[in-house]
Amino acid sequence: MGLFSKISNGMKKTRDAFSGAVNNIFASFTKVDDEFFEELEEILVLADTGVPTAERICAKLRDRVKHERVTDPDTIKQMLGEVIAETLEMDNSLNISTKPSLIMMIGVNGVCKTTAIGKLAKKFKDEGKSVVLGAADTFRAAAAEQLTVWADRVGVPIVKHGEGADPAAVVFDTISSAKSRGSDIIIIDTAGRLHNKKNLMDELAKINRVARRELPDADIEVLLVLDATTGQNAVNQAKNFKEAAEITGIILTKLDGTAKGGVVLAIHDELNVPVKFIGVGEQADDLQDFLPSEFAKAMIDLYGDNND
Repeated sequence: MGLFSKISNGMKKTRDAFSGAVNNIFASFTKVDDEFFEELEEILVLADTGVPTAERICAKLRDRVKHERVTDPDTIKQMLGEVIAETLEMDNSLNISTKPSLIMMIGVNGVCKTTAIGKLAKKFKDEGKSVVLGAADTFRAAAAEQLTVWADRVGVPIVKHGEGADPAAVVFDTISSAKSRGSDIIIIDTAGRLHNKKNLMDELAKINRVARRELPDADIEVLLVLDATTGQNAVNQAKNFKEAAEITGIILTKLDGTAKGGVVLAIHDELNVPVKFIGVGEQADDLQDFLPSEFAKAMIDLYGDNND
């Protein structure tokens, strides 16, 4: 299956709901006027883009349609796809050029953070990179065991301590293990729930200090894992975590399970943080690099279901 087909199929619920509603307004309006754009804005909001983002997309599309004097529905639909893709444009590449590089995974419990770690580890291993996992979520019962299942499945080493151990100590030992092995990438799991925001901030800061001290010249990514099915709540989670940590990117899971994939736009536009990966299925290779143009095509169904 081609990359576009995988993303498009994974976004079927969003595509069906959004493109169907867009096609309906094109069929309902004889001219592209203010009422048309009000309807389009409402459709965007219902797709969980958020009101500010929906307003900006419609304003930009309105200007283009007016400037180029376009009336053809297919051309306007194509323009909408281009505006959506441009809204999502940001440097969403993964900065892991050093050896080793470190990826710290953060996010609340229940967003499939452990699964995302396992899928990332498989992706890197398939690319010929060596990976070490660190089980620094020592506050949640069975967190290390769940991560171990993925480590065994993918075939990568894992460093873990007992439940309730100091997460920073796990990070230290994981980095030491990676150095001794000559590993390319370290992926650290962190606690998804602590007592309060300050507690979370302090814990993440402590882990970051250890990482920076032990790997002063290494590339470090802090990836926040969000569940797309929670919609605007995911945006609120991102805002809270952004206050607690220097987030470098987002992994959006369960995109295949929601008809409101427009939340990707809200995250990009409101938080100015790039989405770097999207989860479009349950298989190990269903964690895909986020490509704005392909996402826009899939969301609007520009080329139909049968195109790669």
